[in-house]
Amino acid sequence: MDSYILVKTIHILSATILFGTGLGTAFFFWSARNAGDAARLQAARATVRADFLFTLPAVIVQPLSGAWLAARTGLDGTEAWLMWTYALYVLAGVCWLPVVWIQARMARMLAAKVAGGPFDAALFDRLFRWWFALGWPAFIGLVAVFFLMVAKPS
Repeated sequence: MDSYILVKTIHILSATILFGTGLGTAFFFWSARNAGDAARLQAARATVRADFLFTLPAVIVQPLSGAWLAARTGLDGTEAWLMWTYALYVLAGVCWLPVVWIQARMARMLAAKVAGGPFDAALFDRLFRWWFALGWPAFIGLVAVFFLMVAKPS
């Protein structure tokens, strides 16, 4: 098999995993917001686990496979559409990193609550609002990256 086709397939699959897992876990976590504590804990733990099992590898594969593809096809890495792609990808990453920390913190808080320990509801709500707010620029940024990758505007 041609290495270009293999790397391009990996690039597309990792982009799909990155976007799909992000959207899916956000939906799952958001949907559990009014559920009981055990269900919210399950959603939080599953979301954190999915981010480490699926999202993190895709986050690593994307720039590596993208750089290889650009070099292989002779693209000028400073073309405007690629520069926008890099910036939007970094924006999504800058939003995603605190989101992962927030999700893990919320899972620990819920685990303590389910175990009968102390729970700071105001902090939990504040973290949830931050989680929600940071998700939007990441989501919109990745949608724009998909558009730029397909359209490759000059």
